[in-house]
Amino acid sequence: MSTLPPLLTGRIAALGECMLELRQGQSGLVLGFGGDTLNTAVYMARLGAAVDYVTALGDDGHSAQMVAAWQAEGVGCQHVLRLPGRVPGLYMIETDPTGERRFLYWRDSAPARELFTLPQTPALQQALMSCPMLFLSGISLAIWGEQGRAELFAFLDRYRQAGGRVAFDTNWRPRLWADRTQAQAAYQAMLQRTDLALPGEEDLTALYGDQGPDAVMARVAAFGIPEIVLKLAQPGCLVRWGGQQVAVPAVSGVQVVDTTAAGDSFAAGYLAARRTVGPAEAAAVGARLAAVVVAHPGAIIDRSVMPVGLLAQ
Repeated sequence: MSTLPPLLTGRIAALGECMLELRQGQSGLVLGFGGDTLNTAVYMARLGAAVDYVTALGDDGHSAQMVAAWQAEGVGCQHVLRLPGRVPGLYMIETDPTGERRFLYWRDSAPARELFTLPQTPALQQALMSCPMLFLSGISLAIWGEQGRAELFAFLDRYRQAGGRVAFDTNWRPRLWADRTQAQAAYQAMLQRTDLALPGEEDLTALYGDQGPDAVMARVAAFGIPEIVLKLAQPGCLVRWGGQQVAVPAVSGVQVVDTTAAGDSFAAGYLAARRTVGPAEAAAVGARLAAVVVAHPGAIIDRSVMPVGLLAQ
């Protein structure tokens, strides 16, 4: 079996939005924070990967607490923009008895939505040119809007021409888009600029109507993406690279408590492991981390229950 060279040789920058998170605890609502690409950044840092988070926040106390928490996790925050008079978005998690979750959002005026249309954006883009890899998601695409996406795509063209690589997790959320046609166009433009794709079968089935993992994989592979990790509707994933495709099973026997951040933690395990191992082995690391995360409540689990020696297994 052929292998690809290590994916990460320096810092990775994860772009997106982090919001305040409310979830039901044993004695009432618990306030935390979370966001798909932020969750991935935190779990990557916990696995020893060098990672920065790129977003925009307000100058309020909650924003300051979020940045302090990320720094305590080892996530670089030099690319976090702070906007006077603004506050971050908020979401609430409702979880059913099977562990499946539903989200309620208050994010329309969140500063992260303007990340690519701010006066500070050109300087931010210039700083990101030195990062070996950028990581973003379908949620990132949705919140930035038409103008922000146009600026993003122009930047990614310059970035990749200069040697940078882009990782993209599809994370399709229909309520964030005006209509399906708009989302399809944005995803196509993004996949054309992707070097490592982390699509979800359920995401692209809902977005395009593709039926079955073969159809979804064929759609993504048609963009010429060299490395694809397809998260299946059934537990497990398919990893495709260099003309090969390997099935990697999920961890069995997991008692699911909360599926929040299942895909985000999988992506973190994959990206962190790809510094030293091949795609199939990295997918197995992602699966092991996700199995621990879904067995605990919240997007970012307590450090005390993080698996030890995950990358050495």
